[in-house]
Amino acid sequence: MQVQLSGQQIEVTPALRDHVNSRLDRLTRLDERLLSLSIVLSVNKLQQRAEGTLSVTGSTLHAEALENDMYVSIDVLFDKLVTQLRKHREKVCDKHQRAVRDERLYG
Repeated sequence: MQVQLSGQQIEVTPALRDHVNSRLDRLTRLDERLLSLSIVLSVNKLQQRAEGTLSVTGSTLHAEALENDMYVSIDVLFDKLVTQLRKHREKVCDKHQRAVRDERLYG
């Protein structure tokens, strides 16, 4: 999976990069066929924002988190992306199971 981490009005430190990389396994455990992940970190006064766009086969998932601490923002962002990825996988599995069931009944 290709990972792009960038910052707007903030320098992406090695510690932030390590924190993001340590959270990646939560996504890769759910689906090995992830195409890319793009994360943009930004600061607006006291709000620390993390935005992420995850490309999976057949869909693009997007989430953002606003917190007072950048590390918490990254954690919340990954929580949201994991939830969306689980929902996406359930939809794909349901479609596949429905197609197999219909094939058995009508095919």
